Amino acid sequence: MEEEIGKNDNQEEEEEADPSKKTSISHDEYIPMLQHRNRFSQYIAAIFVNALFEMRNYPVVLVNTVLSPLSLLVLIEFVSRGALLGVAIEGGFIMSMFSAGMSLQTDLSHLKNDFKLQDMVVSSPTSWRVYLAGMATSELVYSLPALIVLGVLASYFLHLSAFGILEFLAILLMMFIASIAVGYTFATFSSDIVQSFAFSRLLSTLFSTIPPVYYPITYIPYPFRYLAYLSPTTYAAELAQNVAGFISLSFETATIDWIVLISVTVALFLIASRKARWREV
Repeated sequence: MEEEIGKNDNQEEEEEADPSKKTSISHDEYIPMLQHRNRFSQYIAAIFVNALFEMRNYPVVLVNTVLSPLSLLVLIEFVSRGALLGVAIEGGFIMSMFSAGMSLQTDLSHLKNDFKLQDMVVSSPTSWRVYLAGMATSELVYSLPALIVLGVLASYFLHLSAFGILEFLAILLMMFIASIAVGYTFATFSSDIVQSFAFSRLLSTLFSTIPPVYYPITYIPYPFRYLAYLSPTTYAAELAQNVAGFISLSFETATIDWIVLISVTVALFLIASRKARWREV
């Protein structure tokens, strides 16, 4: 009896030392599961640090996330007397998604330069992909108030089919991925939060305010219309307006817009993965 008790005690000690022995999972299977759980915990931690804690402690910042896209929407509503309200709602979505990605630049720069968080992450098992995914998701969480308001307006003023909704979401996803690639790359090279804010405002203006996002590109005279096509948001806006029926694109034009949008997004992400400075040199 004493020998059996001793064996049970030894078994419990071994299980506490190695939790994988509590189940039938082998040690080789347990290690990848533990690593996967750790990556998920790191992903969730980034969302809490960059979004949920700030939203809880400083709720006034949520007002800015709502006012930024809606201010131009209201302006377009007054100027067009309601004729471009639907287009402006789509523009608000595109601006919100692009601005969310660009906000990643200032947040990453702040955490890297002021709190040295990136140095700690680099010295940990966390990869830049997990870190970037968590921080990018936190920007989406941070933008939820504006997206919810725009979603309510869209349910009344936009009439999209099921396929149209999926295509519109794909357009927004492309815009978000492209913007986080740009934001992440600039953040790793930024040495000061003031410099980061300057880059963020400049890029947001060039990509989401000046291009025809809140109005059809047909409102721009032809000599200047070619300049608008230098921005990827122009192609996203054209596709979104075509989906909602505000403009009519031929199949060839829509295909070209998709090719350009996807190509730019992939190119920006490849540049971010290869040229961004994850470790200080």
